[in-house]
Amino acid sequence: MKYVTSKQMQEIDRKAQEEFNIPSIVLMENAGRAASEIILDMIPQEREEEVKIVCVCGKGNNGGDGFVCARHLINNGINTDIFLLSDPNELKGDAAINCRILQNMRARINIINRVESLALLENKLKGAEIAIDAIFGIGLTGEVKGLCRNVIDLINESADEVISLDVPSGLDATEGTILGTCIKATKTITFALPKTGFAKNCGPAHAGEVITVDISIPETLLV
Repeated sequence: MKYVTSKQMQEIDRKAQEEFNIPSIVLMENAGRAASEIILDMIPQEREEEVKIVCVCGKGNNGGDGFVCARHLINNGINTDIFLLSDPNELKGDAAINCRILQNMRARINIINRVESLALLENKLKGAEIAIDAIFGIGLTGEVKGLCRNVIDLINESADEVISLDVPSGLDATEGTILGTCIKATKTITFALPKTGFAKNCGPAHAGEVITVDISIPETLLV
């Protein structure tokens, strides 16, 4: 299977939007929905009412993917708590739209804006079967610091099953190096094509099982 760097994937996304006129929000919807379908398949039907999921979202497009995924889980009757590492008013573009949809649905969105907020997250993680990591995507280049670092470390310490969307948060998607700290995922649901960092350096140990899903990018851009 073909692997791509962060820059190559960003260029593919750009061409899908500019040359094929696929709105970015459609790609986000397809990504989040595809991820939700894989997660739903992991849950035995007889346990759907009792399973609890925690979805932790950053303020960028990876967080937007998480919002979409959480919405579809909620619509399928799954108890899903959402945590956001940002003030909702600071969100932009497609992520802001998908956050507003959840707010209109009266979904539980817990804001993590100080160290004291971590206690609730820790409590929810310990009671959840699955934690969804939607904090940072392929665009991350700098070292993870501050509260984001605390959150990633807490997920690693407290969650049994961690599913990362597109890339484990904190992993350089191109080089497979750790940018300060990194989610250690059980599974990584990556979009369109796997990233080169999954097969290099620390990538294999942190990406877990990599599942690549179709988000409707034209095949001519993927070959």
